[in-house]
This record gives sequence, structure tokens and C-alpha cells, in this order.
Amino acid sequence: MDLMLPTDAIFLLGESREHPLHVGGLQLYEPPPGAGPGFVREFYDGLVAQQDFQPIFRKRPATFLGGIANLAWTYDKNVDIDYHVRRSALPSPGRVRDLLELTSLLHSSLLDRHRPLWEAHVIEGLKDGRFAVYTKFHHALIDGVSALKLMQRALSNDPDDKEIRAIWTLPKRKRKPSPTSRLGSLLKTAGSVAALGPSTVSLARAALLEQQLTLPFGAPRTMLNVKIGGARRCAAQSWSVDRIKSVKRAAGVTLNDVVLAMCSGALRYYLLEQNALPDAPLVAMVPVSLRKEDEDDAGGNLVGAILCNLATDTDDPEKRLQTISESMRNNKKVFSELPRIQALALSAVNMASLSLAAVPGWVASTSPPFNLVISNVPGPHEQMYCGGARLDGNYPLSSVLDGQALNITLVSNAGNLDFGLVGCRRSVPHLQRLLAHLESSLKDLERALGA
Repeated sequence: MDLMLPTDAIFLLGESREHPLHVGGLQLYEPPPGAGPGFVREFYDGLVAQQDFQPIFRKRPATFLGGIANLAWTYDKNVDIDYHVRRSALPSPGRVRDLLELTSLLHSSLLDRHRPLWEAHVIEGLKDGRFAVYTKFHHALIDGVSALKLMQRALSNDPDDKEIRAIWTLPKRKRKPSPTSRLGSLLKTAGSVAALGPSTVSLARAALLEQQLTLPFGAPRTMLNVKIGGARRCAAQSWSVDRIKSVKRAAGVTLNDVVLAMCSGALRYYLLEQNALPDAPLVAMVPVSLRKEDEDDAGGNLVGAILCNLATDTDDPEKRLQTISESMRNNKKVFSELPRIQALALSAVNMASLSLAAVPGWVASTSPPFNLVISNVPGPHEQMYCGGARLDGNYPLSSVLDGQALNITLVSNAGNLDFGLVGCRRSVPHLQRLLAHLESSLKDLERALGA
């Protein structure tokens, strides 16, 4: 039995039927040339045959001392592979829309805490012959960046590599030995904690006097910042990286700035369509990984939180992009000057209000700390395969919370950026309309900058 990190325990303590707190992903595959009608069954059989489970895939919350739960992990010796890895088929005619509807239902259900906190679903029946794999992990088990990194390790860049690698069998990457002693590490950490007070004063000065930092509770109230229900709707689409890079070069900004501007324009279109665009600009929380290279697929959560002004109050796409770029640049500068423990502390301040969302009346009576989460996760830049099947799409699907009814996450995949949108089914009507608005927003940027 292992004690949980406080951040991991919070994800379990804060979960309810209305608030499933898992992260997931939908991978879309094209079977290899010449594959027969039994390929997906053989693919599934190849997965369930692998039952050498790594520790993270055997972890479930422990109960001890007469009923105390969610403070420690225990490890299942016998994992029921048929429960955790399932095979499904879409109803005719097998449209992508049908796949997303099934994914929405799967993404709405809670994980069973009496079992290790993960599931994988192999889904066939698409009319174009492709198949999908939907996977989800509890956020207490692993954060979204680590989950995507782990899934990518199961892939190959060789189309002739027919081996099927199951993510639950992959060992952690070996860490480089550190010359620092444990005592030295403790002293270093203690020094960082001791410096937290002075650094907070410095950060406050940067934020309030030099206006370098976007602070929480400066976001306007919108239709996205309400109490949510338990049902989810998922939407997904890919965009060419080359199109986004053309805008990046023309504007002299980062690729992530362009992505945020795409989302900003899409949100502006969507809220105008709903007669719900506020006069003040929306604020996005942009997660940044604080992991070192050798910590990519370690468990737990090490994510910082930067707040970005989305400039949705202007209809000029070029001006909107420049405002977003300046906001991200200034906020990143503050984070870059902090040791990791202090960056985590600042992130906790930015996100602290979310832990109070369950308090009756809190969401309705306070300004939101930010309006939504937009996360850009690095992925492979070359074409990847699994068992010879080509990865056509890799769509990340995150969680939403009270006061935060929409999440947009994207991952790079060969020559594309794959967007996964998750919204509260009740609070965010016609979520798929945001996909059309993302395309319109990108076209606006291309026209404005001649890209």
C-alpha cells in the first residue's frame, strides 16, 4: 500500500456522478493493405493476450482503518483483462458521427474504484473500414500529458512492424542517475519552499504593477461557466500543421499562439451564435507540463497553469492573435523564472477556485477563475502505426468541471493537429458547431495575414 500524493487524492475526493474525473483519447486507425475482415478481431486478441501489467495499471484506491478511502493506493494481483479491454461495434451505417456518439457515452461513465482505474475499448464497424481505440485513465492515476506519451510509446514508425504493443505492459523509461544525494534534494526543496514567500511578493508586483501576469477571477461570466451535469458530448477533427505554420510565420508568433487564436475566433463565433458573447475578453487556462524528459510516463500530476487573455472582445483576427501572443509571452516569462515547486504553487493559486466549485452557490456567486481549458500536447511528428495499422487520428479527450463546461485539447500527429473537444451535454449545445467555427477562424487568420 502506498500513500497518495495530495494532488492525486484531490481528483478522487472531488469526483461525483456529475463530475467524472478521467482523461481519455480516441485513436483512429486504417488497417494495413490487404488486411482481411478479421483484422480487428486479431488486433483485439493481440491486446488481451498481453497480461504482464505494469504497477500503474494495477493501482486502485485502498480502503483501510475501517473505511478510510482515497488516501492510499493498493495493487491488484489479478487484473480482469476482459473487463478492462472491451470490443464494440458501431450500428449501421457506421459514420464517424456514430463513433463520436459512442465515445461520448463511454466518456460520461465513471471508472470502477474497486478495480484499477483504466479502460480500453476497441471499436469496429466504421463504413470506410477503419477502426478506433478509445482509452481512459483516472486523473488521479496519471495526467493527460503522461497518458498521451505512454500511448505514443506503444506505436511504431515502421508500417511493416506487425507487433501489437499494449500500453499496460510498457515499463517506465529508465531515469538517468542523479548525482544529487537525497539530503541534497531535500535541502533544495526546503529552500524552494522557504523562498515561496518572497517570490509571491515578487509575482504580485509583476502582476499588479508591471501587469505581466493574467490573474484568476478576471474572466467574465459566460454560458460555459455554470454547474454541469454528468453527460458529456465529444467532438474531434484534424487540421494541417502546414496551414497553422503559415500563419505563425506571417505573424511572427508561436504555433501555440495561432492555435489559441483559432480557438478564440471559434469561441467568438459560437457565443455570438448563442447570443452569449460577453463584452470582456474570455480567459483560457493553458496547462504546461513541468515534467523533466525522464518523467514523461511517470504517474501522478505535474502540470502548471498559465492564464491567457483570448481577446474575444475584438473582431479583428490579426489584433486578436497579437494580444494572445503578448499575453502568453508575459505569463510564460513569470513562470520561467520560478523553480518547479514555486511554479506549482502559482498554478495552485490560479486553479484554487475549482476546488470550491462543490460549495453550494459558489459557481453562481463568484466570477470564474478562467472560462475554459485549452491544452496543446506534443505528439509524434512522423506517421505512426500499431500492428501495421496506420494512425489516422489521435484525439485527446479531457474532463470538465463545475464552472468549466468546455475543454479543448489537441495533440500533434504527423502532419496534423488533432483537436478533441469535450463539453457538458446540457450546458454546451451543438458542440460540433465549434469544429466548423475553428475552420472559419483559421481561414480568417489566413486572409488577414496573407498566409
